[in-house]
This record gives sequence, structure tokens and C-alpha cells, in this order.
Amino acid sequence: MEQGFLIYTNILIYYLNGQIPELADKVVTEAFEKSFNISVISKIELLGWHKFTKSQYEKAKMLVDAANLFPLDDIVVEKTIELRRRQRIRTPDAIIAATCISHDLILMTRNEKDFDSVENLEVFNPFRE
Repeated sequence: MEQGFLIYTNILIYYLNGQIPELADKVVTEAFEKSFNISVISKIELLGWHKFTKSQYEKAKMLVDAANLFPLDDIVVEKTIELRRRQRIRTPDAIIAATCISHDLILMTRNEKDFDSVENLEVFNPFRE
């Protein structure tokens, strides 16, 4: 079985704003069709943004509702704790990294440097391909 993606909040924002570069459009669209996974953290970050108009919020909510949502379970929590104890990483990013590692997913993000220090995490930046 092909390894799937966990799509980070910034990719969701670029997608909603129509800002995915042409070179990355195919791979991002394919990920949304075949492997549209997000963390509960991305749901909170995206839908919690206070500057959405009502119609923008509804569009974002429809996008999130179409995703396979990975919640905080005991496995992810324990892996997050392990990551936070070993290195300096923000809690939301540690949760996302732990989700990817625990569920054998590739993280799709433009923020590669935020995850550079995380061992055993595969990161894919569609803006660099």
C-alpha cells in the first residue's frame, strides 16, 4: 500500500486561496483525492482563524469535513511527549509530527525547517518539487 500524507495547515490555506504553484498542483490535488488526512491541530488552527468571513469559514469547514481527521489518541500523545522531551519543538508541531510517525504518514508542508530536527519523520514540500 502506498504511504499517505498528513496535510499541514499551511497547505490547506494555500489550497483554499488558490495559491498552490502550478508545478505542485498535480501532487497536491492527488493527495487531496487519495490521502486527505489532517491532524486535529490543523482543524483547530484553520477553523479557529478569526479573520474569516462567514463564506470563507464555511468553505474552510467544508474542506476540513471532507478530510480524514486524526485525533489525539494515547499513541500520539505518548509520541508527542517523547518528541518534546528530546528536542525543542512547539507542542502543535510535535503533535503533528507524532501523528505522522505513529500512523506512517508523510507530512506535506511548506514549513520544512519547523520539522528538521524530528527523527523518523518524512517531510514533503510540494513547493520545492
